[in-house]
Amino acid sequence: MEVTNELYPSTPEQMAAMQESGPEGPIFMVNLLKFKEKAEYADGRACDLSGREAYMIYGQAVSKLVTKFGGTVVFVADVNFLALGQAEELWDEIAIVSYPTRGDLTRMSMSPEWQAIAVHRTAGLKGQLNIETVKPVGG
Repeated sequence: MEVTNELYPSTPEQMAAMQESGPEGPIFMVNLLKFKEKAEYADGRACDLSGREAYMIYGQAVSKLVTKFGGTVVFVADVNFLALGQAEELWDEIAIVSYPTRGDLTRMSMSPEWQAIAVHRTAGLKGQLNIETVKPVGG
């Protein structure tokens, strides 16, 4: 299995899929985050922040924004050990966020509020996996 961390959907198919209605009921987005050692802002601004510190600026702001779109931050934790399986490199953090629908996530990520704070996300993240999950029927 090959794994590639990304910052944004990388194919037209992924972008199109995000526009589809998605499964019924809430979705739970599992975010596996890998931070840059040092934050790098696209506008070239000087900063002494680590990638994690820049992402935390985004994280604090987006956690408030998530609630405006009906979502909830379910869980956030540092990754410190791979107990089963093999990976060249571990992610630094995991975050699980619930949204009422995929459309709510998409609307949030297209909002002017999200666009304004995303500069810190881009500055701090080396890449991530963003995995949509749902509870099993009857679960």
